[in-house]
Amino acid sequence: MSLLAVRELAVARGGLRAVENLSFAVEPGQVLVLRGPNGIGKTTLLRTLAGLQPAVAGTVEAAPETMAYAGHADGLKPALSVTENLAFWAEVFGRRDIAPALAAMNLRDLAARPAHALSAGQKRRLGLARLMVTGRPVWLLDEPTVSLDRDSVALFAAMLRAHLGQGGAALIATHIDLGLPEAVALDLTPFRAGPARRDTRPAGFNEAFA
Repeated sequence: MSLLAVRELAVARGGLRAVENLSFAVEPGQVLVLRGPNGIGKTTLLRTLAGLQPAVAGTVEAAPETMAYAGHADGLKPALSVTENLAFWAEVFGRRDIAPALAAMNLRDLAARPAHALSAGQKRRLGLARLMVTGRPVWLLDEPTVSLDRDSVALFAAMLRAHLGQGGAALIATHIDLGLPEAVALDLTPFRAGPARRDTRPAGFNEAFA
């Protein structure tokens, strides 16, 4: 059974359709990598799937509390330590054990450091570690490797592969090779909306700032 099924989906940015007539399914253990030129709607699609803005048309089928979204912001509280940030998110999602997340992204030596004192790459590693404490099977990731060096990209790929091995799945917008030969590319270019298609519904607050 699919973890996520999308049928004849259309999404819009700023009132203009970006992608339409898009259908796909995400199975346990599968990773889909979104492809297409800048501006085609990869971020808009991920935000729509995450429930941050409404779809223009079509359906998104998934069980409740299935998806976890990681966008361009790392979602950290600057005054809290690495441990406190992860513990905060673990509590939000009804979980307790943050040790695997600390280990997966090599954060144990930084556990007591406040988030505001982390480098950009360290903040990104902490932001990605949050995914592990959500307990959600489908990860929606928008350019997850920004600010990461080669070793940190490898850590992320290993964390993702472990997630897939536990029956999870991921949908990722990225321009780099994550070293995941099992990944399947989903090119959005054939689903680009026509230039004159304007959504008749007003843009939501979140969509306006996408």
